[in-house]
Amino acid sequence: MGAQRDDSVWIRRFHPAPESRARLICLPHAGGSASFFFPMSQTLSSSADVLCVQYPGRQDRRQDPLIENIGEYADAIAAELKPWLDLPVVFFGHSMGAVLAFEVTRRLEEADAEFSALALFASGRRAPSRYRDENVHRRDDDGVVREMKLLSGTDSRVLGNEEILRMAMPAIRGDYKAIETYRSAPGTAVRSSITVLTGDNDPRTSLEEAEAWRSHTTGAFDIRVFPGGHFFLAGHQGPIMSLVAEKLSGSRP
Repeated sequence: MGAQRDDSVWIRRFHPAPESRARLICLPHAGGSASFFFPMSQTLSSSADVLCVQYPGRQDRRQDPLIENIGEYADAIAAELKPWLDLPVVFFGHSMGAVLAFEVTRRLEEADAEFSALALFASGRRAPSRYRDENVHRRDDDGVVREMKLLSGTDSRVLGNEEILRMAMPAIRGDYKAIETYRSAPGTAVRSSITVLTGDNDPRTSLEEAEAWRSHTTGAFDIRVFPGGHFFLAGHQGPIMSLVAEKLSGSRP
């Protein structure tokens, strides 16, 4: 399996829990960073060893070359996670991170016939087989900021400081290019169970598009709908973390 690497530029382990019996692997949204999941790591560190993925081009990885393709992203993340698969894992991906969680899981399953995640949480994203013609990555900086404001609504905690946002624009645009040009191969599915979390007023995911994740697993499927928009999870952290903790507890005797 290889030695675990706390020095990996891809992995942030805010609250190491080496005695845990499961790992939670968190993948953020387009333009997001590992620190988005700091509260989840803090809360669930008693239930799991939490790994938060840090994409290139932002924060302490600002100088690292951008990745603008979901396949390349998933290949790189899957390779980084292989040393950490000595424990059962739960994936939690939000928005672009949901697609990456799916594609990473697919790669890990293909590489190991016995691998299956305890659960894959796909949050705030339509199913891989549901496409919309979107071109945010081709807009000017103001246009990209407008999109992010639309998705975050009135929650300034999600959007953050606009000056910092503009400094991160290359990474944000690269992520948007990756997710907007993504196309899943027909009929792709994972063995791992999928739990979909969605907001009932998300401008980028309808309930039908969220429900369509059902066809992407041969395992169990569940969908939970919460009041709110694209970042609905900011207002429902308690129940969402309880759901994740429940899946993590499946690893215990």
